[in-house]
Amino acid sequence: MTYSIVALDPATGDLGVAVQSKFLAVGAVVPWAQAGVGAVATQSFANVTFGPGGLARLASGMSAAQVLERLVSADPLRSQRQVGIVDAHGGSATHTGGGCFAWAGGLTGPGFAAQGNILAQASVVDGLADTLLAGGRPFPELLVACLAAADAQGGDRRGRESASLLVVRANAGYGGANDRWIDLRVDHDDDPIGQLGGLLDLQRLYLDRPTPEELAPLDEGLATEIRSLLSKVGAEPGGRFGNVYAPMFPDQVAEAGPEASERPMTGTPTALPSNWDSTWQGALEDWMGVENLEERTTAPGWIDPRVLAVLRSKAAAV
Repeated sequence: MTYSIVALDPATGDLGVAVQSKFLAVGAVVPWAQAGVGAVATQSFANVTFGPGGLARLASGMSAAQVLERLVSADPLRSQRQVGIVDAHGGSATHTGGGCFAWAGGLTGPGFAAQGNILAQASVVDGLADTLLAGGRPFPELLVACLAAADAQGGDRRGRESASLLVVRANAGYGGANDRWIDLRVDHDDDPIGQLGGLLDLQRLYLDRPTPEELAPLDEGLATEIRSLLSKVGAEPGGRFGNVYAPMFPDQVAEAGPEASERPMTGTPTALPSNWDSTWQGALEDWMGVENLEERTTAPGWIDPRVLAVLRSKAAAV
């Protein structure tokens, strides 16, 4: 009822699992991964102990093949199970029990394992593997493309319902406190892969930081436009957003200490145009906070083009 790919990005060491199924909330069952250790997909009457158990064995130094043999041999229902494993060194292994519903099978190669059951045809798994090997995209987007290619070959022959993408990287989780860089799920939808790709686009928008090279200088013409756009959405100094947040935000900052007012930013401050000052800069940053764009905060004198695009879109919709 499911097809998945587990993979290692050889360029970065990132590990990921992408999965789609005619099953509610497949992301709650199939994908498991740990940065620097490996990734596991467990499906077909999934034995969910294969996830944490497999990662623990990989962390102890066992290879993907060794872990697979240990997990499968100890499972009395192994004939009904399907599992794919990749380790942090690029070793891979997959198992499809003889009792899995047709079509069922898997493929492995350096740094990946692809597998599925109740599939329209064998080429569904080929679509996963061939797309990964073709590359040409950043690793998270590549994993979603693998699912789309498999779906184009017929996918789960019962249809679509849910999809999930898990990519781990050391200290890449929110705030740097864990390794869950990307953990996105579409639990019930007619187009789960398309929705998953859309969520990944939003994660990139909200949580990626721009590079200094991507920033646009804030000249007088652009400052005039941004002032107009902020006013149109009610976020100018003293506007709708200011009236809502001004009574409480200063108190919160005062209680937290002076460091709370320092926002991470990209770039080096530069001279401001004559029609832009710290008040307007603060209004822009407050609006960005409301829109969950604070990771894209730039040094004064610069603007992230993606932030500007969102602001233009919001103003056009008013």
